[in-house]
Amino acid sequence: MNWITNYVRPKINSMLGRRDMPENLWIKDPESGEMVFHKDLESNQWVIPSSGHHMKIAAKERLRFFFDDGAYEVIENPKVATDPLKFRDEKRYTDRLKDARSKTGMDDAIVSGVGTIEGLPIVATVQDFAFMGGSLGMAAGEAIVRAFETAIERKRPLVLFAASGGARMQEGILSLMQLPRTTVGVDRLKEAGLPYIVVLTNPTTGGVTASYAMLGDVHIAEPGALIGFAGPRVIEQTIREKLPEGFQRAEYLMEHGMVDMVVSRLEMKETIARLLKILMKTPQTDAVEPEILPPAKVNAEKRPGA
Repeated sequence: MNWITNYVRPKINSMLGRRDMPENLWIKDPESGEMVFHKDLESNQWVIPSSGHHMKIAAKERLRFFFDDGAYEVIENPKVATDPLKFRDEKRYTDRLKDARSKTGMDDAIVSGVGTIEGLPIVATVQDFAFMGGSLGMAAGEAIVRAFETAIERKRPLVLFAASGGARMQEGILSLMQLPRTTVGVDRLKEAGLPYIVVLTNPTTGGVTASYAMLGDVHIAEPGALIGFAGPRVIEQTIREKLPEGFQRAEYLMEHGMVDMVVSRLEMKETIARLLKILMKTPQTDAVEPEILPPAKVNAEKRPGA
C-alpha cells in the first residue's frame, strides 16, 4: 500500500478543495488530432465541429437526437434463448453477454422506438456497435422483426440505422438464420406500401450488409462510414492487389452507385423527414413557393443590356 498516494494526497486535495478530473473531459479528433471538449461534442451529436468527423454514438442517444423533442416510445424486444449452443472460446458466451450488458445498459444490440420527426409518425431501429460489435444474433434478429411488425401494425414507415460487424459467431447457424427472417420483414413492410429507409453508419459489414441493410427504398450513409461485406484488408489479401483510395467508404460507394446519398448526422433528421413526406405523399406545408415573374419582366431580363 502506497501511504502517500492513498492517504496523504487525497487528504491534501480535500483540504484545498481539489477535485479529481474525469479522464474523458477532452476527446481527440482521429483525423486532425485536435482536442474537443466532450460537452461541445455531445451537443453536436458527436460530430467533430472543425473536421466533421463522425464519432460513434450510443443507440439511445441517437434516438434522442432523432425524434422530435427527444420523446419516443420504446419497443420492447422479445425474449430469446440466451446461449442455445453453450458456446465457449476464451470466455463463456454468457459471460460476454453479461459484460456487454453491464457496459452498455442494453439487453442486446438493437433499440427500437416509435415517435415523430417533424410531426411525421415513424418507427426507428438502431444497432449499437458498442454491444459486441453490433453483431446480429437471435435477440437482435427478433428485435428487428418486432420493429417491422410494429411499423406494419401502426402503418408507419421504418428507418433503420445499421452498424455491425456481421453475424454473431457464438450463435452459429442460428445467427445466420436471422438474415432471411429480417429480409421477410422488409418484404412484408413493402407489401404494406410503407417506406423503408436505411442509414448506413460506421461500420456496416458482414451479413448485415448482405441482407436488410441493403434492401431499403433509399440508402443514406454517414460521411466516412465503412460499408461492405468483407473488410478491405481481407479483400487485399485475397486478390493480392492494392485497393483504390477510399475503397468501401461512403463517398466511394455513392460515386459507384451503391449508396444514394451521403448526409451529415446534423442534417439527417431533416433529410429523412423530407424523403418520407415525398414517399408518403404528405403535403409539404413548409415548402417555399417559387417566385413567379410576370411575362414582361421575364422578357426584359432576357434582353441583353436590359
